[in-house]
Amino acid sequence: MASTLPRLPIFEAIKSHNRQSTAIVHNPSGRTFTYGELLHDVADAAETLKEYAEGKKLVGERVAFLVENGYDYIVTLLSIFANHSIAVPLCTTFPNHELRYIIDQSEALMLLSSEKFQEKAAEVIKEGTENKPVVAVEKIKEGKKSSEHITLQEPKSKEGGMMLYTSGTTSRPKGVVLPLQVLTAQSHSLLTAWNYSSSDRLLHVLPLHHIHGVVNALLTPLLAGSSIEFLFPFNAQQVWERFASPFLPTSTNEKPKEKITFWTVVPTIYSRLLQTHDSLSPELKDGIKKALAPENLRINISGSAALPTPIKEAWTTLTGGNVLLERYGMTEVGMALSCGLSFSDRVDGSVGWPLPKVQARLVDTENGEIIKQGEELDEDGKERHGEIQLRGPTIFKEYWRNAEATASEFADGDDGGGKWFKTGDVAVRRIVEGAGQSEQAWAKGPMYFIMGRKSADIIKTGGEKVSALEVEREMLSLPEVSECAVVALPSDTWGQKVASVVVLTKTGLSAGKGGKAWGPMDMRRALKERLANYKIPQDMKIVESIPRNAMGKINKKALVKEIFGV
Repeated sequence: MASTLPRLPIFEAIKSHNRQSTAIVHNPSGRTFTYGELLHDVADAAETLKEYAEGKKLVGERVAFLVENGYDYIVTLLSIFANHSIAVPLCTTFPNHELRYIIDQSEALMLLSSEKFQEKAAEVIKEGTENKPVVAVEKIKEGKKSSEHITLQEPKSKEGGMMLYTSGTTSRPKGVVLPLQVLTAQSHSLLTAWNYSSSDRLLHVLPLHHIHGVVNALLTPLLAGSSIEFLFPFNAQQVWERFASPFLPTSTNEKPKEKITFWTVVPTIYSRLLQTHDSLSPELKDGIKKALAPENLRINISGSAALPTPIKEAWTTLTGGNVLLERYGMTEVGMALSCGLSFSDRVDGSVGWPLPKVQARLVDTENGEIIKQGEELDEDGKERHGEIQLRGPTIFKEYWRNAEATASEFADGDDGGGKWFKTGDVAVRRIVEGAGQSEQAWAKGPMYFIMGRKSADIIKTGGEKVSALEVEREMLSLPEVSECAVVALPSDTWGQKVASVVVLTKTGLSAGKGGKAWGPMDMRRALKERLANYKIPQDMKIVESIPRNAMGKINKKALVKEIFGV
């Protein structure tokens, strides 16, 4: 159908890759697509999108879409970019009222759905939306094998990009506008830091309405010419089998699968994998050990939530020395901080250094002063807590239709370099002996350690500041604790007091006195040698599970209200 696409970095990259090399694999169905097929299908889909618009202009307009993870999602996303529109990916598991909120708030011109989700899309619109988007059903892409030459033309507009919605853990979800040049800058930053290449195969099990799944695990590998293999939704047994498959005996006529070299997920996925490992067969375990060894799985990354030390240590043991790389990011900024590729730069509890193209600073939470390098300790020798503030080409443009929120989240810079985005996350910075000695030029100097959200994870009790994440890390190292959330409760005596919500392990259910469940006093005794007394939770509630969103994050304000009634 079409033979042209705009000359955008993403299309220049795809066009430059080997046409015959594998771009996308859909693991459950076995469907495989090359970079040549991808380019043609995107060009055709971009023209089809114009037809769906029924004469309405697409430049700068929001196009919402309900499409399952895989090739069709990528073609849909890139066809929206090709029309200089703003892509609004919708979570296919969201209830209808949440989808309506996003469609209305984004003022979407169009709602695209795959055939699989056309009934859901029709229901959402039928139940009533404030605006009336054009509704269209995307047909399944089969991979267009064509000798037709796709040419790239100078773009007619600089608009277009993506709008992702915040997780809504502190307020109603906001639409974060990420222009295409911002997404490109974020991807190029990661290309430099993590050395994506055409020889990488990334196993993708993440949702695609969050920055982690889209930028880290989709746009960046596409720029690099990597192969992306979708295995969604996450299933521990299937993931174990896929990792191991290249290292297991195969029949003579069965083509062995490519090994996975790149893996980026959230801590809860590592936790679930570790929990299920013991039940696997000896043969499968042997294949997994080879698959996860550093010489095969070249990079394993954990992000989107704090990584408990026991999980990190258990993974290193299981893989024969592969150390998880931690990083820090958020919807508004993509990835901002990261540990380095060298194992010596993957320091426990640290998220590393500012990534290439990212400027970062700490602003003292007590007096608002910028904490300069070398001034990380106060007069009493205590570490100074500071809010992480960021700027550079990787930072989002605005909150959609929310000028007040946008203005309030940026601080003026006094050096002429522009405004700083206030992340709301608090960290300390410290030099770590032996780290920062690799050849990666950006991974130098003092490392950042996240203390938690300014609003929910920094607890002020009796004049002392407590990092909820630090306490959680210590609690999770106890054999009795499976999951936990450390929160602040109001206190007449201390201002705030530290409390915890805990899910017990099988050990914890009978570890208390007389074989009873492990309780608050048991917890305090266990933490006495690990934490200062003021950091140890005074209250503890035992629950069967702690609600988390798709990225493993906990809404602590809602949790406090539900569990403690305050």
